[in-house]
Amino acid sequence: AVFWDGAKDFELLLVDQSGNVFFISGVQESIQEKVITVSGEGMIHSPDFPHTYPRNSMLVWRLVAANSMRIQLTFDERFGLEDPEDGICKYDYVEIEDPTEKTIQGRWCGSQSAPISQKSRGNQIIVRFISDEYFSSEPGFCIHYSAIPEVEPEVPAVLPPSLQGVEELSEAVAVLSTVEDVMKYLEPERWQLDMDELYKPTWHVLGKSFLLNKKARADLNQLREEVRLYSCTPRNFSVSLREELKRTDVIFWPSCLLVKRCGGNCACCSHRCFDCQCMPAKVTKKYHEVLLLRHRSGTRGLQKSITDVALEHHEECSCVCKDDLD
Repeated sequence: AVFWDGAKDFELLLVDQSGNVFFISGVQESIQEKVITVSGEGMIHSPDFPHTYPRNSMLVWRLVAANSMRIQLTFDERFGLEDPEDGICKYDYVEIEDPTEKTIQGRWCGSQSAPISQKSRGNQIIVRFISDEYFSSEPGFCIHYSAIPEVEPEVPAVLPPSLQGVEELSEAVAVLSTVEDVMKYLEPERWQLDMDELYKPTWHVLGKSFLLNKKARADLNQLREEVRLYSCTPRNFSVSLREELKRTDVIFWPSCLLVKRCGGNCACCSHRCFDCQCMPAKVTKKYHEVLLLRHRSGTRGLQKSITDVALEHHEECSCVCKDDLD
């Protein structure tokens, strides 16, 4: 017997006649998902593109490139799916999922201009097309894909620590996570000796320890981690859906939801400026199901429905100099 749990990276459970159980894992083509190896250029599109696509469709493509490659997706200018409701694509839509980070990069519908180009963060990307049982549209969508090499960021030449100025060296060590990392940065060849020397007892240290009856040395890594946890980081914020979505004509329940938003201070901002602000460095949209209530037009009573709302979540934060923002 073969069982499939619907996951993208599949896991097969095989049971033979004797009752022995075997698991097989990997990337494999399934009934719901078509795996395409991307080595050059190609395209995927809604059925019958550029004509009306069929109803009740669910197509999933997983594009897989070599480990050192990334995948570029470019939408054809001819784009048209069923219109959204309340600004949300919930009936017919095409969406792109990043399996590396398990996030939705975008979901599109309607007949506005074609979506902008997308690029995978890893060597895989998933394209999913859904149409419901009601209205179809045309021309659907067409996506051109190609494999592009992963571009390694250029590493600027850095002076050895002994030749760096105070400000430059302060910025360099500020981003390091542990005291061991600091020692490795300062003296890569002899950092372990430096660590031993750093905590080697001397007469004045022994004198303080003796007088204050303190035998344990300070955990510098823990002190640094505490600063990181309580500085500029994503943290839980409650947001009012009516204010967040600018929808004062309806009622949501729950009326508020928790989202991740950047918060905290930037007292240890590494930028050379007087005013640093905690800003989002990576933002994703996540969909939440809520109860939507609205008054029926011309009649008494409320219309009740479960709807998806898209809210921004801050995945990563960083301190940004206010002068750069201006």
